[in-house]
Amino acid sequence: MRISFCQALLTGAIILNLLILYYVSRAQQQMMEKRREQSKGLKKASLPVAGLGAMGNLVGGSIVGGAKMGGLEGNMRGPRVTILVLEFEDFENYVGDVARSFLRQRPELPFLAVAESPPYPPLALPEGARLLVLSPSPDQPPQTHRPEFNVQTEFVLLVPDGVELDHGRQIERLIRELEGEGGGPVRLVAAPVLTRLAVQCLHLRVNLREWTATYTPAASGSSGSVCTALQGDAVVLIRTEDLFNLSVPLGRPLMSSLFVQTSLRGWKVKLLEGPSFSASHRPLFSSAHNQWKADSRLKDATNHLMRSFGLKRVVLPDGRDQWFGCSKETARCFGTVRDDTPEYLYLERWTPPCCMRSLRETTKYVINILESSGVRYWLEGGSLLGAARHQDIIPWDYDVDLGIYLEDIPNCEYLKNLDSGSLVDANGYVWERAVEGDFYRVQYSEANHLHVDLWPFYPRNGVMTRDTWTEHKQDVEFPEHFLQPLVPMQFAGITAYGPNNHRAFLELKFGEGVIENPQYPNPAKKRLDRSRTLGP
Repeated sequence: MRISFCQALLTGAIILNLLILYYVSRAQQQMMEKRREQSKGLKKASLPVAGLGAMGNLVGGSIVGGAKMGGLEGNMRGPRVTILVLEFEDFENYVGDVARSFLRQRPELPFLAVAESPPYPPLALPEGARLLVLSPSPDQPPQTHRPEFNVQTEFVLLVPDGVELDHGRQIERLIRELEGEGGGPVRLVAAPVLTRLAVQCLHLRVNLREWTATYTPAASGSSGSVCTALQGDAVVLIRTEDLFNLSVPLGRPLMSSLFVQTSLRGWKVKLLEGPSFSASHRPLFSSAHNQWKADSRLKDATNHLMRSFGLKRVVLPDGRDQWFGCSKETARCFGTVRDDTPEYLYLERWTPPCCMRSLRETTKYVINILESSGVRYWLEGGSLLGAARHQDIIPWDYDVDLGIYLEDIPNCEYLKNLDSGSLVDANGYVWERAVEGDFYRVQYSEANHLHVDLWPFYPRNGVMTRDTWTEHKQDVEFPEHFLQPLVPMQFAGITAYGPNNHRAFLELKFGEGVIENPQYPNPAKKRLDRSRTLGP
């Protein structure tokens, strides 16, 4: 068979491409092997570098220089711990004094001050101390601003501003305690700072599904107390590998950021009775104005941290709540709901607690108005289902549904004139005719659109009916005898009214066994994992 010129040319091109691909692959493989060999050599070298500053150099992907290498002559392993100060204010701080105190006792230890942006006025750091700025700069490589590239020791000692090192043995004691825990759940060891307010050991439970962190008191003050969080001034030792395996290793506020992440991993902290660290600079700020500035920054940092972690509610050790979610003056925590499936369900989370709080508040308000106006109502749809299961709103629901008698609407001043438009009452609630169908809606506020829907029904031949219907499967006719009489039910912290045979009513609308078999509103889009505990 004769081969044409074009066929021969094509065959030659294919062979040439294959040869090129082969040699490129060989070259890449050799480069990978060379990098692995370099990495092994660097690990064996155990370079004791604390930071990349003006004297630092970038060599072969590793940071060399920049830290004073004193003390290595008698110890080829190099220093085992980096001293790290993160939380300080640029307008007034004692970071220079902290550095001098630690380096006076342990001059071989790397000392790193970490700031989000260059401090102003600049820090006056002694020789051997370094500043690491976390915010990136367009003229620097990424390693310059990443802390994991600037710490080459086995441990990191997290030190608050103003703390002093009285003697070097304090650090060795912490290392021995942490090493003595082996690979157990205790992954951090802490020593108290001698201040007016003693450090407290706390238990911290973080429930991301419910957007909530709960602190409760734990035994503290005794040697070797083990807990999951600390409150107050403490020096904390952690393995470098553990610290930089956290999603946000150096978040602010440091204690909140650190222990939210470690508690989610099942790690514990051991609070020692001693050695204690002294702190001559307390209070940290010399004027009420500077204290106010520091408190304001702390509040802002806490708000940012909790929102970034998806925590809307923090229960403090004394039982008080701190809220970081929506309010009457802000938009709700989630956007427009598509396919009956709010966005938080796709994140494996339930209704944010701030939204639940606002829904309960709106429900109580609306029910009080209806009852005082003589409008007969009953819990409908998913809200009745929540009352039957939990005596509350379903944990993943995003609104409340009430049925009302159409003929009673003229009794309510807020409803009778709502043929079009909306009405904002004296308490900021928005009453409106819904644009989606023939029903009414009461919103929490003009900014926050969490709402209660009011569905008008009227009796016809013993059947409760409507003139128009939505596509919701629970929006169907039902016998009026379910409403004669209406019966009290616990719901959202109040006594509301519901159908007299709520099980039969719900199974008529949703199907048999609906109370015992919870499911998300649109299982075709997102199904509930029933293996997870629902709780009350």
